Amino acid sequence: MDFNDTPEEAAYRQQVRAWLDVNAPKKREGSDPEGGDSMAASKAWQAKKAASGYACITWPKEWGGQGGTPVQNVIFGQEEAKHPIPPNPFQIGLGMCVPTVMTFADDETKKRFVGPALRGEEIWSQLFSEPSGGSDVAGSRTKAERVPDGSGDWLINGQKVWTTGAQFSDYGIVIVRTNPDVPKHKGLTMFWLDLKDPGVEIKPIHQMSGGSGFNEVFFTDVRVKDSQRLGAEGEGWKVSLVTLMNERLAVGGATGAGWSQFLETARNTPGLDGASALQDQAVREKLADWYVQAEGLKHTRNRTMTALSRGQTPGPESSIGKIVSAVQMQELANTAIEMLDQYGIINDGDLAPQDAAFHWSLMFAPGLRIAGGTDEILRNIIAERVLGLPGDIRVDKDMPFKDLPTGR
Repeated sequence: MDFNDTPEEAAYRQQVRAWLDVNAPKKREGSDPEGGDSMAASKAWQAKKAASGYACITWPKEWGGQGGTPVQNVIFGQEEAKHPIPPNPFQIGLGMCVPTVMTFADDETKKRFVGPALRGEEIWSQLFSEPSGGSDVAGSRTKAERVPDGSGDWLINGQKVWTTGAQFSDYGIVIVRTNPDVPKHKGLTMFWLDLKDPGVEIKPIHQMSGGSGFNEVFFTDVRVKDSQRLGAEGEGWKVSLVTLMNERLAVGGATGAGWSQFLETARNTPGLDGASALQDQAVREKLADWYVQAEGLKHTRNRTMTALSRGQTPGPESSIGKIVSAVQMQELANTAIEMLDQYGIINDGDLAPQDAAFHWSLMFAPGLRIAGGTDEILRNIIAERVLGLPGDIRVDKDMPFKDLPTGR
């Protein structure tokens, strides 16, 4: 593992810093991507990055990127995070959806959508999870059937859930069931569609954090052309794997209050005997555990950085990042709120310690443990692909989807 930039990487980092010093916002404008002013600021920042080739650094130059390396993309992200940039509602579209379009769509579709998405003019969502399937993407029951008029068009009916950013998205990619007579992984097809279609109904899910990042999406006779199909009919699972592979890279670890903020708060919070809460052995043990976990995550990211720097592909151990950090975020925030005793009920950034960062983390963490792969899915990936343990027994592997038990 190499902790240092190569000379080329160091030069690129200096180039990025110089550009950001001139062009990055000087103050943050809003934190809710649904807000008009905040969205305008996000789109303006995205357009500015796109004009200089920093919006999607690894993309080919003909599509608006730099043709750069993954490690250059990481370097830009590290340096950008030091500035008060606006929220990023483009992460899912540019990290997952549009790369899937670029891989499987025809040239006309790519020319139509890649540029506007890169410049922040249009926003995309990924529509995979369903109420009956959860994290089992192959369990999709939303169906697409051919329109019986010989046009080759399809009608989509069904429901998706936990769709991030759908309420402000323009387009999306959706996985649907097109053949129920074959096993569940073989009867899927993926399409892109217009989320402003009158047959699409989007209902934001009000979360306990006060935000509405997730949505329910309902489809009623949404008509799509066969040219909107991504990949071959019935090959949607293979297409979705490309999307999910990109998702593992696009959905990173947790943010929010960490062990250092907890340490500062514990030092200034009275314990049961009147001394600092930091003198409590149980508190100190938890703090030590979180520090060790944080160091482990840092060095796991360094392994990924080293692999990228050497031109290698990071392994499945990158799934460790979110599962550890999301659980730690929830546990650390819960402990902090309990430590603050009656003052823990004050969820006001002007009054609560650390600008109420513990309160935000406590309410945000449960959703993070779902987004980008649930804890259970990520544990399976780590168990099978990192530790080499045998896979789960799948009794439905060869059963036609229509014959699967539904619990009714």
